[in-house]
Amino acid sequence: MTRAGLIAGYLAALLAVDTQVDLHGQLVLGALTWVALVLAARTLPAERRLQVAVVICAATVAELTGSILWGVYSYRLHNLPTFVPPAHGLVFIAGLSLSQAFRAHTRALVLIAAAIAAAWGVAGLTVLPRTDAAGALGVPLLLVFLWRSRARAAYAGVFLAVAALELYGTAIGTWRWAEHLPGLGIPDGNPPSGVAAGYVWFDVMALLLAPRLPAAGRRLLGLVQPHVEEPRQVLAADLLGERDELRRRDRAVAVLRRPGAEQAQEREVADLLA
Repeated sequence: MTRAGLIAGYLAALLAVDTQVDLHGQLVLGALTWVALVLAARTLPAERRLQVAVVICAATVAELTGSILWGVYSYRLHNLPTFVPPAHGLVFIAGLSLSQAFRAHTRALVLIAAAIAAAWGVAGLTVLPRTDAAGALGVPLLLVFLWRSRARAAYAGVFLAVAALELYGTAIGTWRWAEHLPGLGIPDGNPPSGVAAGYVWFDVMALLLAPRLPAAGRRLLGLVQPHVEEPRQVLAADLLGERDELRRRDRAVAVLRRPGAEQAQEREVADLLA
């Protein structure tokens, strides 16, 4: 719980400072956030750290697609701030820490997350200032994961962290969601109620792929290793052959450099033996 609180405090300060800086300031914030991520992840098990890496990769691809290419939302400077990729890793760690802190009350945590998501989705279609049809489309997916998945506690913790971050970030103007999905015209909230469904997909990828990556790496190494060993063996054989040839040449040169008397004696001995 302490880790989740520290991450929440750091992210809140980070987004607040970002509203006051230019691009160069964002670069500094990005470097600080990578340091914060390393510090937050250093005590995690190796598999958890691998999950964090998968989340960062998947989230960065989604950010580039959703913000830069599609324009579903935009950051204050209309770029992808350098602190965003590591911040996704921090959000994931905070969600996991929150779920672990309430592991004795997993059912209550999941019910609270599901109730907030459902109420938010309904409010976006009825009473919120902006109609949130796009967000409402993602809520059922989130509810399915909260109901059926064995990792429901982790998803619930990440949803609560994401919901708080989205509400805070849009309120202070760090980013803003488009009123309609570009090219589709579907009304969207600021933030959408179902935005956490996207984070659930990041988590699903992390929880499914991370345990399989070491084995995949070993299989890939097994495929590459024979092709690496063969050139090494050929190279070793060539080097040994060159070494032997150099030794023969050295012996021949040594014989030629002997005094004439010794060479004559050797030739006499050779003639007698013949």
